Amino acid sequence: MTKDYLVFVGTYTDPILFGTGKILEGKGEGIYAYRMDPAAGDMELITTNSDITNPSYLAFDSDCNYLYAVNELKTYQGESTGTVSAFAVDSKTGVLTFINKKPTGGTDPCHLIVDKSNQYVLLANFMSGSICVLPIQADGSLGDASEFIQHHGSSIDPNRQQGPHAHAVTLDAPNQYAFVPDLGLDQTLVYRFDTDAGELVPHSTPGVKVKPGAGPRHIVFHPNGRFAYLINELDSTIAVYQYESGQGMLHDVQTIATLPDNFQGQSTCADVLVEPSGQFLYGSNRGHDSLAIYRIDQNSGRLDCLGHESTRGKTPRNFAIDPAGNFLLAANQDSDTIVTFRIDPQTGNLSPTGQVIDVPTPVCVKIINPPARQS
Repeated sequence: MTKDYLVFVGTYTDPILFGTGKILEGKGEGIYAYRMDPAAGDMELITTNSDITNPSYLAFDSDCNYLYAVNELKTYQGESTGTVSAFAVDSKTGVLTFINKKPTGGTDPCHLIVDKSNQYVLLANFMSGSICVLPIQADGSLGDASEFIQHHGSSIDPNRQQGPHAHAVTLDAPNQYAFVPDLGLDQTLVYRFDTDAGELVPHSTPGVKVKPGAGPRHIVFHPNGRFAYLINELDSTIAVYQYESGQGMLHDVQTIATLPDNFQGQSTCADVLVEPSGQFLYGSNRGHDSLAIYRIDQNSGRLDCLGHESTRGKTPRNFAIDPAGNFLLAANQDSDTIVTFRIDPQTGNLSPTGQVIDVPTPVCVKIINPPARQS
């Protein structure tokens, strides 16, 4: 019998002022945990981990023993900083036990990862445009920052790019280089990651530029490690790169739109994922409220747009794909739903299963398959 997945959903719990000037009234209670049937995709709520402020992005260590959540804040204890919280995970009940929290050194932390050695949390502070590295202690707690880097500069959009806005941190498969899309700079900054010291060293080619006004947001790597895909929030495009792993170098291959040619409304991109087989890529459009579907050329990494699927809700901020590549869960931030789609393994097309989960202001979805514990 196949073991169930666990699904954790981060929400906005408090009002949040976005870079657009919009204020969103967070309605969530914290981090919600669901049990998911890996064959049917059915989900049931198993617990609500409350009293966690604005856990807008979540990350797990590789053994799923610990969960780390940004607390997207502008101030903490009178300082201009957000925080990141550490929790122990009960993989049977979905209950999170708080361990500790640390300041991030910048405002509105929006994205974080655990490095592949389970020694560090790396995160991006969006509003202030900085990145931070926090060591992970033996008990899963977070130590004081081992690295903090403030970005500087601007780009052409007077409303969204007056200063730096680091939006994510992604490590390559060898755990050697970190890539930081900065929406405000129209660059993906590249750092060599020193795992002994927990430090980031600017690469000799420190930034990969995109078209002015594009607004880089998230970058993901293909499972084969040879290609990378950067979704640009402001101009609704995806940039395709060949990746020279040993050198930490990205080489331009293609830029492709995420919206249909005939779309006339307002829309911005959010998340981008490659499904586990490496055949298809998906990107979310907020405004068009859809998932763009692409086939990946396995030789060049180039994308061919296959179409768009409505997310059956408003503002798909984030989405997740299960470890087997059978289901996609789309989190509709402004309609308070998570909608489940089945992925066709031959065509990449998405078909709604009919399951719609009500979750207040969902902004991050993570699906985990915890390793079996020794009894």
